[in-house]
Amino acid sequence: MGSEYGAEPLLRLTWTDPVTGAHGYLVVHTLVSGLATGGTRMRAGCTLSEVEDLARGMAAKTATFDLPVGGAKGGIDFDPKDPRARGVLTRFCQAMRPWLDAHWVTAEDLGVPQSLIDEVFAELGLGQSYHAAIQRSADPERTLRRVHAGLSAPVPGGLLLGDVIGGYGVAQACLGVVAAWRQDPAETTVAVQGIGTMGGGAAWYLHEAGVRIVAVADAAGTLYDPNGLDVPALLEARDRYGEIDRDRVPAHVRRLPRSAVIATEADILVPAAVSYALTPDNSYDVRASAVVEAANAATTPEAEAMLAARDIPVVPDFVANAGAAAWAWWLILGQVGADPTDSFAKLRSEMQAKVALLLAAWQDDRVLPRRTALEFVTARHTTTSTPDQVLTIP
Repeated sequence: MGSEYGAEPLLRLTWTDPVTGAHGYLVVHTLVSGLATGGTRMRAGCTLSEVEDLARGMAAKTATFDLPVGGAKGGIDFDPKDPRARGVLTRFCQAMRPWLDAHWVTAEDLGVPQSLIDEVFAELGLGQSYHAAIQRSADPERTLRRVHAGLSAPVPGGLLLGDVIGGYGVAQACLGVVAAWRQDPAETTVAVQGIGTMGGGAAWYLHEAGVRIVAVADAAGTLYDPNGLDVPALLEARDRYGEIDRDRVPAHVRRLPRSAVIATEADILVPAAVSYALTPDNSYDVRASAVVEAANAATTPEAEAMLAARDIPVVPDFVANAGAAAWAWWLILGQVGADPTDSFAKLRSEMQAKVALLLAAWQDDRVLPRRTALEFVTARHTTTSTPDQVLTIP
């Protein structure tokens, strides 16, 4: 692990909401060019240590994809389904405004959709959640238009590019594993834990590539069909919290407990729901041949070691789910625009190339994919720009 990646974070802030008493946290792990990037999540039980782990992961993501920024994360300990949640998010952003105005570029995360955080930023007069970067550009209005156009570009399936790009990246990480195995996608099976923005997007694009999605899990349980689920129909049956209406699920699809997805017999398991989903207590239930982390910190270090001992590699979150963060910065920097084809092509190329390196080291020498990825992170941290360097945004 690189010294900077494993170092103490630059900043920890704790906030208390004066209305509800809820606690919120900002952790800035690293600043590069005076900027750090990372989403804001909201869930009951969110802790400072969790946000710190996620900020550390964001620092690794930015280094892995050679982005000219550091890593940060925001978190709020509050139920996003509570009717007061929007007010809590607004007050949190107002309290963090000095960082949001100049240094912290945030975005959606668990419990906080991009549309909601953008509404809050607009109310606060900050325009959009990428504000800290946009206001540094040579022409902020033009950059803002480019960002809005990219986020709102329509893609097949009736969704927007900004909503699916992270899941697309996870799908490409899975397909990178399949390619390393020299296996036909049509002969590959995948189980997905979590069917929200990230898991749903991954399931959609894997299904589109011909992969059989044999199990998906949401808060209500696991849906299982060894012949492959009708992913588009299940996604259409979701509510705004990412839960599938069981009345719209075909009768032949088996209803299993929520935890059953972990034990599904599949080639790849994609934990896309919550952090710390795979632990020493359930790692021996995993029957997949590989794990691709779509959720941040989905596997505890102990569980990852136990999986490796059973010859099951884990593609780490800061590679597999970094697509949304990487794409957002490509958009800000003008490397991609509103045409989804360009964004998909760039992310597919970059993600599959990185996964190929990780799987080659695993297959040849049994080097953990995380270790190989962290070696790359370490190399980038030794050559990356300094905190006071000026970032040029067209």
